[in-house]
Amino acid sequence: MLAAVALAAGSALPLSARAQDLPRPAVVTGAPIAVCPLSTGFVADNGGLTRSRAAVRAGALRILAVGSSSIEGIGASRRELGFAPQLELALERRMPGVDVTVFNRGIGGETARETADRLERELAAGRVDLVIWQLGTNDVLRDRLVDDVFADFHRGEAVLQAADVDVLLIDPQRLPENTTNAAFRGRNPALGDMARRISEEGRRGRYAVLRRFDAMADWGGLERGGVGPDDLHLNDAGYACWAEVTAEGLAPRLR
Repeated sequence: MLAAVALAAGSALPLSARAQDLPRPAVVTGAPIAVCPLSTGFVADNGGLTRSRAAVRAGALRILAVGSSSIEGIGASRRELGFAPQLELALERRMPGVDVTVFNRGIGGETARETADRLERELAAGRVDLVIWQLGTNDVLRDRLVDDVFADFHRGEAVLQAADVDVLLIDPQRLPENTTNAAFRGRNPALGDMARRISEEGRRGRYAVLRRFDAMADWGGLERGGVGPDDLHLNDAGYACWAEVTAEGLAPRLR
């Protein structure tokens, strides 16, 4: 059963430095901006997250978040209201005494190919315990062949295995069914198919998976369903809900 939670706007210091020098966020409470349905069931650990659990027991968890515009935070009214800084705060609220750092390395417009190309470089910037890889949306919108997408994913997978890190895969977002953008209309079935394939890869590789596509089906109570006026990038309510859904499912699996 889903639980509903009122989300409050928060703010953090900008995440602009390299991994070792990133500032810590400062919490600022504000008026509720959305009611978000939460469930722990949107995250499957698939037998992974062992390194992350050890890091949590030691009191500090370092997370590298890679992917495209929704990791970067495009569409948020302020940078600190994007996914990565809000996830950091949401995890710390659920795991008192654990210092959580989320390094935002999202680049708008990327497909799985570009992310795989830079993974080794990003991982070399500093030791992390968990890599969040958001993928699939741009690949579908650019009509890339599924086999090509997952060939790129497997290249990235080899880098992640060599780095000896845990992995959380985040599947595509859902687009508004009533969009007037011809490039987005009717894309949800293909995005759903991509989400199912990512879940299969998670089970095969023992990677945790956040089922964002499924979670967004319950976002009818959010402003514009959590999506901004361009019918693609999330708005503040969408980023807040996504961070809370991720933390709600991930935190119990890290204790």
